[in-house]
Amino acid sequence: MEPSIYRFILRYSKREQIVLLIMTGLSFPFLYYSLDLPKKIINEALGAKGAGGFPVEWLGLTFDQLEYLWTLSGLFLALVCINGGFKYVVNVYRGQLGERMLRRLRYDLYSRVLRFPLGRFRRMSQGEIIPMITAEVEPLGGFIGDSISLPAFQGGTLITILFFMFMQDPVLGLAAISLYPIQAYVIPKLQRQVNLLGKERVRTVRALSDKIGETVSGVQEVHANDGARLMLARFAERLGRIYDIRFDIYKKKFFIKFLNNFLAQLTPFFFYSIGGYLVIQGELSIGAMVAVLAAYKDLSAPWKELLGYYERKEDARIKYEQVIEQFDPPGVMDAAVQAGDAADGPAGPAGFRSSNLGLVDDDGETQLDGISLRIEPGERVALLGPTNGGKEALGLVLARLVLPTAGSLSFGDRDMAALPEAVTGRRIGYVGPAAFAFSTSIRENLLMGAMHRPLLEPERDEAARALVHKALSNAEISGNSVDDPGADWVDYDAIGVPDPSGLPGRLVELLDVVDLWDDCYLLGLRGTLDPEQRPDAAARILEARRGFAERLTGDPALVELVEPFAADRYNTNASVAENLLFGTPVDGTFSVDAIAANDYVRSTLGTVGLTEDFLTMGRDMAATMVELFADLPADHEFFAQFSFISPDDLPEFQSLVTRTDRGGLDSLPEEDRTRLLSLPFKLIQARHRLGLLDDTMQRRILEARRAFAENLPPELTSAVAFFSEDSYNAAASVQDNVLFGKIAYGQADAAERVGTVIAEVLAALDLRSTVIEVGLDFQVGIGGSRLSAAQRQKIGVARVLLRRPEVLVFSDAIAALDGGAQGRVIDRILAEAEGRTVVWALQNAELARRFDRVLVLRGGKVVEDGPPDKLDRAGTEFRAMAAGG
Repeated sequence: MEPSIYRFILRYSKREQIVLLIMTGLSFPFLYYSLDLPKKIINEALGAKGAGGFPVEWLGLTFDQLEYLWTLSGLFLALVCINGGFKYVVNVYRGQLGERMLRRLRYDLYSRVLRFPLGRFRRMSQGEIIPMITAEVEPLGGFIGDSISLPAFQGGTLITILFFMFMQDPVLGLAAISLYPIQAYVIPKLQRQVNLLGKERVRTVRALSDKIGETVSGVQEVHANDGARLMLARFAERLGRIYDIRFDIYKKKFFIKFLNNFLAQLTPFFFYSIGGYLVIQGELSIGAMVAVLAAYKDLSAPWKELLGYYERKEDARIKYEQVIEQFDPPGVMDAAVQAGDAADGPAGPAGFRSSNLGLVDDDGETQLDGISLRIEPGERVALLGPTNGGKEALGLVLARLVLPTAGSLSFGDRDMAALPEAVTGRRIGYVGPAAFAFSTSIRENLLMGAMHRPLLEPERDEAARALVHKALSNAEISGNSVDDPGADWVDYDAIGVPDPSGLPGRLVELLDVVDLWDDCYLLGLRGTLDPEQRPDAAARILEARRGFAERLTGDPALVELVEPFAADRYNTNASVAENLLFGTPVDGTFSVDAIAANDYVRSTLGTVGLTEDFLTMGRDMAATMVELFADLPADHEFFAQFSFISPDDLPEFQSLVTRTDRGGLDSLPEEDRTRLLSLPFKLIQARHRLGLLDDTMQRRILEARRAFAENLPPELTSAVAFFSEDSYNAAASVQDNVLFGKIAYGQADAAERVGTVIAEVLAALDLRSTVIEVGLDFQVGIGGSRLSAAQRQKIGVARVLLRRPEVLVFSDAIAALDGGAQGRVIDRILAEAEGRTVVWALQNAELARRFDRVLVLRGGKVVEDGPPDKLDRAGTEFRAMAAGG
């Protein structure tokens, strides 16, 4: 990247900057005449000449006094509009240019992050990288647009006004600029001190961001070790450093402003005293004096802009240099390597050949030392050895994720270091121990392995195509990627399917290979299915609902496990809210936390006369909770059983009960009434058994259910998906659609037994793969936080297997699985990768017996190499590792 911000500006926006300079230069004549016209109006249209000098000739035309006044005034107004138009056009153009350059800068920084050597991420956290790309470079966009045109425009304006002043009277012109040399000398010196403090502030804030990120990542350890006070103390210390720096900046900054304002107020003193003297002596006209004063009023604005520009320039220079310094580490990948073509790789199947291969990490530790080996195409090699003995590093080097610091490595007949990423990233697959899952669905995470370039443009109407074309044109102007992110990027040929219709089946096959089948099935049961997009699947799940109901009614041992939904019957295993809605909330409008405050729900309760009953019920529930929980610890099982109240809420309800007993329900403010009303909606008769929902109350809630559905306003119909025995509920999970009821509380192992029946019904209807497809749409959370470590590893392996690379490199890729599962998954992967090269770094030496060849590494060197049966003899490293030595 360019080392200075001005070189960056000139390299990417020289033509636009020249256009701005031309527009700026064209505006100055109009500015000059707008300054001169007031003098002409005062001296000629309104002055003494009017008494005997009218009519006058001007520009070949004859005017009387009023005509002359209106003409000059109109001309002045036209010049004002022209000057304003120039400013508008120049400012908009500058703003557009600044935003495009900021977009280019951020894109360049992000692209460099993608080319950082892996070791860089051990020294530079995301807490440092993110604010540099986002917040720290934000001011640079505005500065880039102003960088050349603003000093030219404001400087030209200043010179134009000063020229006009000198043309009126040289003495007044000198008075106007008399204090500028002082400001030009003192202000930069003070500003340099502010800049140094600004540098220190940026570094300190970066460290603070890093500390916040570290705390977020390690918050579990903070809680587990009671480390909050220590963390807060250290955080306060860092905040104190920032406070001290910013306070020093404020003192120096406001002293600069004080000095500027003081010197600016001295100049009018010279004008009034010297200019007044010249007018009295008859050496200066009133019109000229007025014009000079008006011009001086306009003079302060460009001078302040220039001083402010100097401050911004220094700030932008520091920000740019600090950011570029962090984004130019040694060993960064060449842009040509990242942008290269996949056709530049070796022809046909390729193996590895290394000679005296060495790797020294950023800390100076030797990871690989003098390794010379050959791995033939189709060979299956296990890497064994102690942690940090070299096997992990060799895997990274073979996948070209880390470049060796000594020796050579070739892939086929090509030097590995010179190969484009399009070759290594497609023909070689790598999965490490910390497989990452992006914050999207499981399906998208799997497909990312086969999404290298846009292949098929989606169908769009004319308006949509125009919008995409405009967006990509702007991206091209800004030096950004012109690939359409909305296109179909999936490489179906690499996956081995003819078209998108074959993809679901292939994904389900891979889930079985990596042992993710059951995980996706369970996630699919919790997921939702859109019946409009997949009407056939929705119809078959309704068939499963009927089959499930038949299984229950046909087996006395199962019939008590589920209480089905019925439009005319209260479900005692569902909450009052669920019974009232008799449906699933689609959004937050009727969620259990918001339902008590909903105006329509409140009106429905009022219509059927339930408001006061619910308030009384809420008061009784609160009093019961306070009485039961008053002396219980926060982790007592009662809090879990009565989940509508938490230990943190208990003091509030205790106070609320006291107020209610003292003043009655009618005296409560609206906030307290809503809080009491919220409690009955969470009540589940079969679970909580508080004796508050007798048969009469249940009938009245059913009456409210009918009123709620019949009078629901059109604008709220989309906020709830009602239960219907013959309809699929799009807002409910797949399992709830099959269940169409509630699992009964108090029945031993009810959830497990019901789950088994559901699984049998779905399997009988061949719906298991459909449910798994729903599970593929499960959102995994930030960094895969909603998945276990084992599930993330399985996704990482399946992601690589999906695109069928000719070389597979695994480094403890399934270490999070239990021993039995590891062997099973390795066997399936080796069968899936039949005929392809597999290199696998393992912890368990017994698993290495499945491979053709074993390399044992220790201290960065290969100490044993051969088939596992030949290495399995007394005295070998392999035998010792296999024996647990």
